[in-house]
Formats: sequence, C-alpha cells, structure tokens
Amino acid sequence: MSLKVLAKLYRVAKGDEKVERAWELVREAARYSLHEPYWGFLRENFDVRAEEVKEALRFLEERGELQIKRSIDGRRLYVSTLKDIRENPVRLDRWLGLT
Repeated sequence: MSLKVLAKLYRVAKGDEKVERAWELVREAARYSLHEPYWGFLRENFDVRAEEVKEALRFLEERGELQIKRSIDGRRLYVSTLKDIRENPVRLDRWLGLT
C-alpha cells in the first residue's frame, strides 16, 4: 500500500486499529529513511506531509509502543528513529518476549 493511503487509513482509524495503522505507516515510511532530505523526498514522491508521519510516531510513543530518540537539547529526532526502526524492526527484548 502507498504511504498516502496508509496515512489516510491511520487518520480515520479508531482504537486498536489505529495502533496497527500507525505501525504500518511508520514501517513503510522507515523504508525510505535513508533518502535525503527525507521530508522533501516523502512530499515529492508520495505526497505525504511530514506532520502525518510525525503524528503517528508521537501517537505510538504516547501508547508506549516505541520511544522517539531525543537530542541533547531535548528535540525529537524523528528521522533517526525511523532509521533505527528500518535497521532493527524488532527490538531484542521484544523478540525474547515472543519466544
């Protein structure tokens, strides 16, 4: 599914479905996290605004599903978080919990 469709599905979802849709959107967005400038790349190729992906990341952080990386001054590092998700899709502690 394209990022634009995933963003629309995330916006209209409710409850547990919203968490699933947010993960789908974040994982799909993470696939392109190595392209620079990242937010411009998403806008040009997929017509997805940066705020749509950031909102999904903040939602997942509020639910305790993931932790957004922070810089020393406390700013959120969204692209670094997406790169980390791309490289390590399942954390070791979560993987050990699945076994």
